Amino acid sequence: MSHGGNEGSLVLEAQELLAAGQRDEEAFAVLAARTGNWGTCVLAVCLALGVPRTDAEARLREVEPLFSDFAVGEEEDLAFLLKCGHVFIVDRALGEHDERIRGLLGIAAGARGGYPSGLLAWFRTGELTKIFLYFAKTRFQDGRGSPPDFWAAMTAAGELLDSPDCPAHEEVTAGLERCRAQAAVISAD
Repeated sequence: MSHGGNEGSLVLEAQELLAAGQRDEEAFAVLAARTGNWGTCVLAVCLALGVPRTDAEARLREVEPLFSDFAVGEEEDLAFLLKCGHVFIVDRALGEHDERIRGLLGIAAGARGGYPSGLLAWFRTGELTKIFLYFAKTRFQDGRGSPPDFWAAMTAAGELLDSPDCPAHEEVTAGLERCRAQAAVISAD
């Protein structure tokens, strides 16, 4: 089924597509439609993005069984599934300070009763301010989650995030004030 491109040349082509503004799933679809070698194209896009080879190969092993559900010409549909499965996400290594914030946001997520699966990408890529601002708007449903634990973790995370250097300083400060107010209401009950 393969007709064009070894892994090395596909990585270079994927880098060019990404540099030209293509999204990762679009780059995959272009390469996959041209070559028909879906597995190598998954690896090529992952490697072009900077995913370590061992992680890229593990991701490929996880999704390879899905290939049989698609036919030639359905590369864009497969690309969408790969995007939803976070196959092309580059996990961000965080420093100790940011790792502490991510840990607190993880505690908040658990105390909230979970989080939408779309936020998993934000956790993996270290979009801590986005997660904080999203969670700061939380409204608890009756009987769901642990509001005291949630607001305590959110307040601690907000205090670590709240810095004049933060690009979203005003939004974070407002979110932190909401978290403190909610924590105060909960502790007063």
